[in-house]
Amino acid sequence: MARADLILNLVRTGINGDEQLFRKTVEAIAAEEQSKKHFALAERLMELLKAPITQSTRPSKSSDPKLQNAYYVVDPKKSLDDLVLSKPVYNSCKEIIEEHFRKDLLRSYNLEPRHRILLSGPPGNGKTSMAEAFAHELMVPLFVVKYEGIIGSYLGETAQQLDRLFEQIKSQRCVLFFDEFDALSKERSDPNEVGEIKRVVNALLLQIDMLPNHVMVIAATNHAEMLDKAAWRRFETKLELSKPTKIMIEKWLNRFQEHVEHGLGFTSKTLSEKLIGLNFSEIEDFALNIQRRYILGLPETNIKKITTNHLKHLKR
Repeated sequence: MARADLILNLVRTGINGDEQLFRKTVEAIAAEEQSKKHFALAERLMELLKAPITQSTRPSKSSDPKLQNAYYVVDPKKSLDDLVLSKPVYNSCKEIIEEHFRKDLLRSYNLEPRHRILLSGPPGNGKTSMAEAFAHELMVPLFVVKYEGIIGSYLGETAQQLDRLFEQIKSQRCVLFFDEFDALSKERSDPNEVGEIKRVVNALLLQIDMLPNHVMVIAATNHAEMLDKAAWRRFETKLELSKPTKIMIEKWLNRFQEHVEHGLGFTSKTLSEKLIGLNFSEIEDFALNIQRRYILGLPETNIKKITTNHLKHLKR
């Protein structure tokens, strides 16, 4: 798989080189993989070549000065396999990714790949990481919306900013990520909301409907019950990221302990039983804090004692 990753990286970063030589090289690699019966990789390579070179997949700064603070761009590093997910969620993600790499086959049957995803669940369980993983798997940049650059204080200003944002984004292959989506798409029947909010929701839903499927839009919310009902219907796939189970915690700890010299002093199975109820962000903080105390106390520290002490003071 290391060689496969290298090949896919070549495709991702080679767009700016000699186009003719680049295409010939990738075609030769794809042919070689095909001869080795690596059909999925060969098909993935050829699919990438079909995208026009002028349609950039690289992060770009906004040409509209009014959008300079509307989003920031992330070069994705995390893959789907870097995340610890439940099997149903993982399988759903893999299916969507496959749809995008085999979209020509779907289109031959008048079908399109799904490209609107809603992530819900309590904070700290990987919604932002999942958006990054989708971008990594699709080999496109991740555009993260900044609400302070979108929401205006004047009548109609927010809707206008949304129009500008979507107009620029839709020309690029990317993942567009809205965190805390309920900030923009609250239920319109809420008697506490003013007419301006309702106009914003209308504008947002219309723009989402008009997005081409080379733009994957991912929205995340910690308060699914606050979303407008029509917003729910806009998303073809709805995934809930709940707090990790004991098995998922153990898997995360196994990965962590494999990458640190002294581990955490206990087996992952033992620790997972004591960390049930925490989210992934809290578990990561717990593990990293232990490592900090261990390193700063060298050479006389005892990792098991440090972990035991942190467990005693663990806040749930």
